[in-house]
Amino acid sequence: MAPPPAPRYGAGLFRQENPMKKLVSCAAASLVAAVAPAHADDETWDDIGTIGEYTLVAAALGIPAIKGDWTGDLQAAGSLGAATLIATGLKETFPKTRPDGSDDKSFPSGHTSVSFAAAATLTNRYGWKVGLPAHALAAFVGASRVEARKHFVVDVLAGAAIGELTGFLITEKFDDGVMILPWADTHGGGVLLVGRF
Repeated sequence: MAPPPAPRYGAGLFRQENPMKKLVSCAAASLVAAVAPAHADDETWDDIGTIGEYTLVAAALGIPAIKGDWTGDLQAAGSLGAATLIATGLKETFPKTRPDGSDDKSFPSGHTSVSFAAAATLTNRYGWKVGLPAHALAAFVGASRVEARKHFVVDVLAGAAIGELTGFLITEKFDDGVMILPWADTHGGGVLLVGRF
């Protein structure tokens, strides 16, 4: 019997077993594609920031779904929702004119709040290997909002703080070695803690 053929150069790049790595790779690739224009105008920076925000939201909700971690998905949704509500509430409470003069919703940056909530959720749930690139992308989203003249630096910093707080306060660390199982029968019920060592 002949041995299997050797893999071609670069074939392993697209055959990643870990769905988390695949999602992070897709996010990085979309960011690189979006940043291609060297002299971007305000509208292009606005679009780039929106792409980055949507990529982080997709990762925060998609990675738990791929892993079958429905608690993580629920916590991510809670973090993203809380960041959105807080940022929107502050925009209404403290109106501030944007640098481009388009409206009075500058403080805080909603894009940045949601992006950092997604990054903090990923970090807290799955560790720094996912969290580090997520935070780098979230920081880029914040910078893009300043470059697009939609926010001042203080607006972005406030948005980042809101996102970090909601992400870390609402999300718990993922532990796939421990399960909590409720049970019931005709004589009562309880909770069973199962661990894998």
